[in-house]
Amino acid sequence: MRTRDPDRKREQLLQAALEEFAAHGVAGARVDRLAKRAGISAGLVYSFYDNKDGLFEAVFDLIVEQTVTAVPIDAEDLGEYAGRLYDAGSAHPDVLRFVAWYQLERGDTVTRRASSSAAMAGKVAAIAEAQRRGAVTDRVAPGEILALVLALANMWQLREPEFLDLVEAGRRRAAVVDAVRRLTNGPGR
Repeated sequence: MRTRDPDRKREQLLQAALEEFAAHGVAGARVDRLAKRAGISAGLVYSFYDNKDGLFEAVFDLIVEQTVTAVPIDAEDLGEYAGRLYDAGSAHPDVLRFVAWYQLERGDTVTRRASSSAAMAGKVAAIAEAQRRGAVTDRVAPGEILALVLALANMWQLREPEFLDLVEAGRRRAAVVDAVRRLTNGPGR
């Protein structure tokens, strides 16, 4: 006897949508293709989400939630935090491709989404507290430090092979960690 498991179907749909959106963005994605990837009917997609845009937003929110959970900020060692972000990006390149599409297709709304706003605010607060304790330099504003950490952590992702050839694969993570530590360490560190 076949049982219905809507939670499992939703998970399958979100994973398939991540793959489809990472490959094509929201504008190029096709519901029939992502439904086929998920092993469900296109009609079932619409029973979970009103439209493709709603599904796109749901995937973004899921990525934010999973990233915050899987890679929590460590304001005491922003270099290692950047290294763990680098590791996550290397392990899940579809996520970074999806985020790149999201930024292209949604522009500034990426920072105004409730999910990303709350996550970013928590990280900025953690950096500000580390600055107060002297663990992180106060020469740069906390939000600017976070932006730089994120940029450095993801700088090797989504690059052309000739750019990647500039630094040996095994050294890329170390370069990220070292650069962030040099940038962010407080006066006595």
